Amino acid sequence: MRIREGFVLRQIGDSYVALATGSELVDFDAMISINETGAFLWNNLLEDTTFDELIQKLCGEYDVDKQTASRDVKEFIQSLESAGLLIK
Repeated sequence: MRIREGFVLRQIGDSYVALATGSELVDFDAMISINETGAFLWNNLLEDTTFDELIQKLCGEYDVDKQTASRDVKEFIQSLESAGLLIK
Protein backbone atom coordinates (compact mmCIF):
# COMPACT_ATOMS: atom_id res chain seq x y z
CA MET A 1 0.00 0.00 0.00
CA ARG A 2 1.06 3.59 -0.53
CA ILE A 3 -0.15 7.20 -0.61
CA ARG A 4 -2.03 8.12 -3.79
CA GLU A 5 -0.31 10.48 -6.17
CA GLY A 6 -1.55 14.04 -5.99
CA PHE A 7 -1.25 14.43 -2.23
CA VAL A 8 1.56 16.02 -0.23
CA LEU A 9 2.41 16.44 3.41
CA ARG A 10 3.47 19.87 4.63
CA GLN A 11 4.78 20.93 8.01
CA ILE A 12 3.28 24.07 9.50
CA GLY A 13 4.98 24.88 12.78
CA ASP A 14 4.73 21.75 14.94
CA SER A 15 1.82 20.34 12.92
CA TYR A 16 1.56 18.50 9.62
CA VAL A 17 -1.22 18.70 7.04
CA ALA A 18 -1.98 16.51 4.05
CA LEU A 19 -3.13 18.50 1.02
CA ALA A 20 -4.31 17.70 -2.47
CA THR A 21 -2.38 19.02 -5.44
CA GLY A 22 -3.05 19.34 -9.14
CA SER A 23 -6.16 17.62 -10.46
CA GLU A 24 -6.88 16.10 -7.04
CA LEU A 25 -7.98 19.57 -5.89
CA VAL A 26 -11.19 19.15 -7.88
CA ASP A 27 -12.43 16.17 -5.86
CA PHE A 28 -10.62 16.70 -2.55
CA ASP A 29 -11.05 20.18 -1.12
CA ALA A 30 -10.01 19.49 2.47
CA MET A 31 -6.84 19.18 4.44
CA ILE A 32 -6.04 16.54 7.02
CA SER A 33 -4.13 17.38 10.17
CA ILE A 34 -1.53 14.77 11.11
CA ASN A 35 0.69 14.49 14.18
CA GLU A 36 4.41 13.66 14.17
CA THR A 37 3.80 9.90 14.28
CA GLY A 38 1.33 10.18 11.41
CA ALA A 39 3.90 12.16 9.42
CA PHE A 40 6.44 9.39 10.04
CA LEU A 41 3.97 6.78 8.76
CA TRP A 42 2.98 9.00 5.82
CA ASN A 43 6.59 9.34 4.73
CA ASN A 44 7.00 5.56 4.90
CA LEU A 45 3.89 5.20 2.74
CA LEU A 46 5.36 7.25 -0.09
CA GLU A 47 6.67 3.94 -1.41
CA ASP A 48 4.91 0.58 -1.34
CA THR A 49 5.02 -0.90 2.13
CA THR A 50 3.06 -3.43 4.15
CA PHE A 51 1.14 -3.13 7.40
CA ASP A 52 3.74 -5.27 9.18
CA GLU A 53 6.61 -3.18 7.81
CA LEU A 54 4.96 -0.02 9.14
CA ILE A 55 4.61 -1.58 12.59
CA GLN A 56 8.26 -2.62 12.55
CA LYS A 57 9.41 0.84 11.46
CA LEU A 58 7.25 2.55 14.06
CA CYS A 59 8.66 0.34 16.83
CA GLY A 60 12.18 1.10 15.60
CA GLU A 61 11.66 4.85 15.48
CA TYR A 62 9.68 5.34 18.69
CA ASP A 63 9.76 3.68 22.10
CA VAL A 64 6.50 1.81 21.58
CA ASP A 65 5.50 -1.83 21.99
CA LYS A 66 4.27 -3.89 19.05
CA GLN A 67 0.65 -4.00 20.26
CA THR A 68 0.43 -0.20 20.58
CA ALA A 69 2.18 0.29 17.23
CA SER A 70 -0.22 -2.13 15.56
CA ARG A 71 -3.25 -0.29 16.94
CA ASP A 72 -1.87 3.11 15.90
CA VAL A 73 -0.94 1.96 12.40
CA LYS A 74 -4.35 0.35 11.92
CA GLU A 75 -6.13 3.55 13.00
CA PHE A 76 -3.95 5.71 10.73
CA ILE A 77 -4.43 3.41 7.73
CA GLN A 78 -8.21 3.41 8.27
CA SER A 79 -8.20 7.23 8.35
CA LEU A 80 -6.26 7.40 5.09
CA GLU A 81 -8.52 4.80 3.46
CA SER A 82 -11.71 6.61 4.48
CA ALA A 83 -10.31 9.85 3.04
CA GLY A 84 -9.36 8.05 -0.20
CA LEU A 85 -5.66 8.77 0.16
CA LEU A 86 -4.34 5.22 0.13
CA ILE A 87 -3.72 2.75 -2.68
CA LYS A 88 -3.61 -0.88 -1.62
